[in-house]
Amino acid sequence: MAAPLACTRFSDNYELKEELGKGAFSVVRRCVQKSTGLEFAAKIINTKKLSARDFQKLEREARICRKLQHPNIVRLHDSIQEENFHYLVFDLVTGGELFEDIVAREFYSEADASHCIQQILESVNHCHQNGVVHRDLKPENLLLASKAKGAAVKLADFGLAIEVQGEQQAWFGFAGTPGYLSPEVLKKEPYGKPVDIWACGVILYILLVGYPPFWDEDQHRLYAQIKAGAYDYPSPEWDTVTPEAKNLINQMLTVNPSKRITAAEALKHPWICQRERVASVVHRQETVDCLKKFNARRKLKGAILTTMLATRNFSKCGGGRSIVVKKGDGSQVKESTDSSTTLEDDDVKEDKKGVVDRSSTVIAKDAEDDIDIWVDSTIEYKRLQHDNTARRQEIIKMTEQLIEAINTGDFEAYTKICDPHLTAFEPEAMGNLVEGMDFHKFYFDNVLGKNCKAVNTTILNPHVHLLGDDAACIAYVRLTQYMDKHGQAHTHQSEESRVWHKKDNKWQNVHFHRSGGTGGAAFGFSAHK
Repeated sequence: MAAPLACTRFSDNYELKEELGKGAFSVVRRCVQKSTGLEFAAKIINTKKLSARDFQKLEREARICRKLQHPNIVRLHDSIQEENFHYLVFDLVTGGELFEDIVAREFYSEADASHCIQQILESVNHCHQNGVVHRDLKPENLLLASKAKGAAVKLADFGLAIEVQGEQQAWFGFAGTPGYLSPEVLKKEPYGKPVDIWACGVILYILLVGYPPFWDEDQHRLYAQIKAGAYDYPSPEWDTVTPEAKNLINQMLTVNPSKRITAAEALKHPWICQRERVASVVHRQETVDCLKKFNARRKLKGAILTTMLATRNFSKCGGGRSIVVKKGDGSQVKESTDSSTTLEDDDVKEDKKGVVDRSSTVIAKDAEDDIDIWVDSTIEYKRLQHDNTARRQEIIKMTEQLIEAINTGDFEAYTKICDPHLTAFEPEAMGNLVEGMDFHKFYFDNVLGKNCKAVNTTILNPHVHLLGDDAACIAYVRLTQYMDKHGQAHTHQSEESRVWHKKDNKWQNVHFHRSGGTGGAAFGFSAHK
């Protein structure tokens, strides 16, 4: 179906159905074309909330998607502008993420990885032939057309894509996702189509062993690895990968972009075009196992953001269970390779708008809750780092005030700090998500301050993650010392994470998750002693 610029209203041509997902400025709903009965996915953008710069980006995305028509690309079928809303009508893609499908397969081999990257390269090659650079190739943007076995891989989300002339190399701004950024982008050098090939190399590496070639919880060290092209093939997992596969990765992860293999050349590589003869067909269970862990890590941040974007019904987001931060299990919330965070600054040729710390502002722009984070000059960035340090301290202080209200049994102070619709996962709720204040009021009325003579609480290892100017998540270990009514001293430890939201210039706790002992210890210490 062609994609003409429509001059009629959306409702004249399509009937909206159920919601598939939502972001801060958009909602994605299934829709049915009235004339044919065909199903599509309608991304509905509230243009009232967009800045002039954002609106330019929306128009660029629609323009790019209109000229890309390929079986391995999620296709734009219609673009309809109305007052206050813009409708983008895409393929209805129902198969979920490629990486999630792989871990559900009963059999997965090197040859399967070859087939996956071939389809990705076909989509990238089509983009490059049409003068388009995607700039944000990553697992979250690799979808399957359907749940049927052998369904086509589809490249999605052209929100960061740019148009280039031929083999043009220029500085188009800092854009991409940390673990998939190319050396030339990190060095702020002119770049072009080769940045997509670098990301394909990272994806292929993950497809073969289930973990990325570049990894560090510290983003500066991560970027240093990428700029140096410092990766290897550790034993024993790489011992069973064919030399041809490693050769293709090496050509994709070549630091010098002028020497990096192109998409067209990669499609002619023996490991791709002669996979039946070259690629191994042995099942790679270790890869599947590692990929499951990799998927879990990269989903963690998205789960927290989903929790923050919901204003009332947090249970629909699966919020509480996803934000537990524990040591040693690989689930810490860090700004690193496993994050799906997309970084972008404005193109240097265009006007610059507001400046926000790259690890903060949450702008969910589609159903997959992708994040655009705007970065301006180095000077401004350093200034914002200082500002964010102050805001992190503010979150820690608010958490301490909340715990003090609990320790003193001051329900009035507690209610001033907490949102009336506070949601919580805690042992006393028997695995259920509780909402509102009544559950907690029981403990204030009947337990807190009545069985303990003295309480002292220490917050250990607090980690604050700023999720915009008005949202934050804190994770910490809570050590509580108290004297029971018999004069005996006790110590209780629990692990907690809390989501804070700033409303009317006041921070409120909107969600928390606590693990630890039960038995009347709803707020961190046993009251039955």
